[in-house]
Amino acid sequence: MTKLMPGLKRLKSYQTAWLKADLLAGVTVAAYLIPQCMAYGELAGVEPVVGLWAILPPMMLYTLFGSSPQLSVGPESTTAVMTAAAISALSVSDGSNYASLASVLAGVVGLVCIIGYGFRLGFLANLLSKPILIGYMAGVAIIMISGQLGKISGISLKSETVLGEVREFFAKTDLIHGPTLILALLVLVFLFTIARYFPNAPGPLFAVLLATGAVALFKLDQYGVAVVGTIPAGLPHFALPVIPVEEFVPLIASAIGIAIVGYSDNVLTARAFASRNHYKINANQELLALGIANLGNGLMQGFPISSSGSRTTIGDSLGTKSQVFSLVALIVVVFVLLFLRPVLALFPKAALGAIVIYAATKLIEIPEFIRLKNFRRTELALALATSFGVLFTDILVGVAIAVGLSILDLFARVAHPHDAVLGEVRGMPGLHDIADWSDTKTIPGLVLYRYDAPLCFANVEDFKRRAMEAIEAEIEPVEWFVLDTEAIVELDITAVDTLEEFYNELKQRNITLAMARVKQDLYVQLQRSGLLTLISSDHVYFTLHTAIIGFYERHETEN
Repeated sequence: MTKLMPGLKRLKSYQTAWLKADLLAGVTVAAYLIPQCMAYGELAGVEPVVGLWAILPPMMLYTLFGSSPQLSVGPESTTAVMTAAAISALSVSDGSNYASLASVLAGVVGLVCIIGYGFRLGFLANLLSKPILIGYMAGVAIIMISGQLGKISGISLKSETVLGEVREFFAKTDLIHGPTLILALLVLVFLFTIARYFPNAPGPLFAVLLATGAVALFKLDQYGVAVVGTIPAGLPHFALPVIPVEEFVPLIASAIGIAIVGYSDNVLTARAFASRNHYKINANQELLALGIANLGNGLMQGFPISSSGSRTTIGDSLGTKSQVFSLVALIVVVFVLLFLRPVLALFPKAALGAIVIYAATKLIEIPEFIRLKNFRRTELALALATSFGVLFTDILVGVAIAVGLSILDLFARVAHPHDAVLGEVRGMPGLHDIADWSDTKTIPGLVLYRYDAPLCFANVEDFKRRAMEAIEAEIEPVEWFVLDTEAIVELDITAVDTLEEFYNELKQRNITLAMARVKQDLYVQLQRSGLLTLISSDHVYFTLHTAIIGFYERHETEN
């Protein structure tokens, strides 16, 4: 049980010295997440209170199944936006099936993650590289902002695309509801001010309380400012959502996309805090924990969830040592739902929209785009392409584009990796890439060539062409070609056949093929393929130094 539920083991070894920090963090995180999760419920297209319901099962389940003692799971912006995108096309005109669709989607996301755990697919999160994530988050942030234009202005917008919403908003500026827009702008100014001068304070909670107080004091709801309204009594209960088969099938593709993005966000956030605080997380266990948390939400009237970087940061800043802080936050949320519903009912929707916009601005990392530009322009191009893919296609298509671009980028690096002809540099020990140093010289008659990737069907022709070019570039006639296999840890059958062709072409030109720095795994593959017999074990060396000695000895023998 402790292997399946690592959180249980941590709870058993809980230290009382941690309690003070966990209590303070739990209360503070709850104060932050109450307005935030209500806003994300609105963003997902369900009732705001469902955002609070959707925090309860994940907090309990992740405490038991998660591998991170600090990660805060629950509703967050990206999965909320993706939920709305996936369900809006399937819901009926009156929206009566929307909540059921959201719950089913959460359940399917959970099952996808659990199946992934069973097949140990945690490594798939690595398909989303840093540039892809930066670009994706920026695109999602813009979608979040455009989706709140109607809420903060009091305008009813019909368009469902980013450009359509922006165009419609500016076309209807004469319909802006003044009190609603003023309230939203004041909330935004307040949030940014608090974040600047009091970064650890629960700004969203203070903002919503002040906005709610303004509604109650000035009767703003009677002047057309929309509020959350009556909230159902009690807590979420077990309910098996049922939808027609024709609605279920389209949700599967959406669930896979949400699972990939949600898990990537989950494991990357967990890794970041694990690195900062010197502990380790289990990537595959995180897949199971996220799956069970989503499945629990599907059975308890919730919607898909992932992790929250902002709430995790708050807990970390207050010294959290265990998931007890999540249990404390859960108790606070339950108390609010049971006894403070009248206060929640007066929350102005404009304030919730402002909180979403505020959260969205944190997802657009301009310094990261600049860093990508300075590091490598292709990395920036990947980030921008992902942003545009998310903005100008369906958001789930944007996920597919992001994964596809990550794979293409990886494939491009494998298909055309760095290579080097090695030579000696005056006054510097060792062998170095002759392209890096102006005074490098090669050993006459010997080409020491390094190819920085495993050889496979995708790159072996590239290897052969560039190796031949290295031979042709030599001034002195080449007698030996030594392949430095430091980065070549394995071969596939296509590479084996092409290496055999390469060997025969060199033989016709009276050039000996040798290999250096051959690892044991590669040596075994050379034996199994028959290449070792062809090349001869006498021409396989375990260091470059011994390969060079071998070249000189055979050269002297031949003379």
